[in-house]
Amino acid sequence: MMYINGSCHCGEITFEAEVDENKVLLCHCHDCQKLSGTAFRSVVVSEPEGLNFTKGKPKEYVKVAESGNHRAQGFCQNCGSAIYATSVDTSNRVYGIRAGCIDQRAILVPKSQIWFSSAVPWLNEVMNIPAFDTVPVK
Repeated sequence: MMYINGSCHCGEITFEAEVDENKVLLCHCHDCQKLSGTAFRSVVVSEPEGLNFTKGKPKEYVKVAESGNHRAQGFCQNCGSAIYATSVDTSNRVYGIRAGCIDQRAILVPKSQIWFSSAVPWLNEVMNIPAFDTVPVK
């Protein structure tokens, strides 16, 4: 197990969590693409009841997944940062914590990908796209 901490973009919400660093995944489902505003979402799975908010409280939005499951999406109602997804049942929750809001995200290496049939077709070409450390000056 690994202990992590993180926050939303504006800092209104901070958290600590106990996660399984072997359960880091990329999700390519259409819902994750739309909710994240990008091609996929990176998450790490918490231990049951393994997420503790040290400041603030997220707002939850419940969506119906492609699988038919109802999933609660926790986010900061001030800045909109996505924090987690979990079951709508409030007992013994396991959280899919969004890697972008985790301070230790650089060491949380994905081990699997799900809903890969929905992956954008250009994903394998990303490493061939020109890369810059900052916005290039024209």
